[in-house]
Amino acid sequence: MTTCIRHEMEEREAQFLSPHASLSRNSRGRLREEPECDIRMAYQRDRDRIIHSKTFRRLKHKTQVFLAPTGDHYRTRLTHVLEVAQIARTVSAALRLNENLAEAIALAHDLGHTPFGHAGESVLNELHPGGFKHYLQSLRVVDVLEKKGRGLNLTQEVREGIVKHSKGRKAILPDDLHQVPSTLEGQLVRLSDIIAYVNHDLDDAIRAEILDDTSIPTDITNCLGRRHSERIGTMVRDLIINTAKTNGERLAMSRPVLTAITDLRAFLYEKVYEANRVHNDFIKAQKILRELYYHFLEHDDFFNPGDDPDNDTPRHRRVCDFVAGMTDHYALDLYTNIFLPKPWSVK
Repeated sequence: MTTCIRHEMEEREAQFLSPHASLSRNSRGRLREEPECDIRMAYQRDRDRIIHSKTFRRLKHKTQVFLAPTGDHYRTRLTHVLEVAQIARTVSAALRLNENLAEAIALAHDLGHTPFGHAGESVLNELHPGGFKHYLQSLRVVDVLEKKGRGLNLTQEVREGIVKHSKGRKAILPDDLHQVPSTLEGQLVRLSDIIAYVNHDLDDAIRAEILDDTSIPTDITNCLGRRHSERIGTMVRDLIINTAKTNGERLAMSRPVLTAITDLRAFLYEKVYEANRVHNDFIKAQKILRELYYHFLEHDDFFNPGDDPDNDTPRHRRVCDFVAGMTDHYALDLYTNIFLPKPWSVK
């Protein structure tokens, strides 16, 4: 019975999904060939491998915007990827795209993020001779670093979605499709990422009293709504409706909503990401990672070069991987142990 479960599921995909969806049985394969599972389809296996990885678990203690937040309700990298995955699944279901592929890409897209968010990414890009980009590090995590050098051996579609998800301040829906993944599911995760972060970063900034509801430009609230759920609902509904108008051939949004999202992102950069209160913490975080990086280039305490199964990996690369993999709290604890004096116990 079990030998045909995967085949039955693949057949249901072929019958139900959009002609523009990525079918599991048509995957371009993995880096290394391996036997198929008799129950799960290819992208389901990818999702499961990601969720069970050590790197995925560490996302719960990595910064989204606010460094090492102590409040229970601030977002972390883990809650961020879960929100991205949920948005991507909702849109995939409505457009009959492959939910498993979209979810796998969403859950893995930030595995390479450093402690202290983009502050950490910036300092590693400065220090590592080959530069540093979190999306390339995410690919390195799933290809090399997980499972003691064996990696997770994910499908090509998930790997491409990971490495092409980042957009910075570039166009949200670019005309040049070379900038985006070849699958609609990968393109959807790229868009779901920005839908998630502009909404939850705004929500967190209001909670942190960096902003208040009245400071959001009126043209944005008039278009998207005033409440968190209204804004997400407007964006997701607009994406589904306008993509359906293309017969599902490409992702599309109305000009007013796309403009409002772009304006909201610019507003967050000015008022939150580059605000003195946040920026000053970033400067402190960069100092911590810079000193840890230089320390581990010269010392092996807490850092075991033998942990890397590839003995030919340069020291800079190993240190970069080690620092990038830290959580916020681990980096702070290491810095305290290495650089700060310990109180003497006098009896």
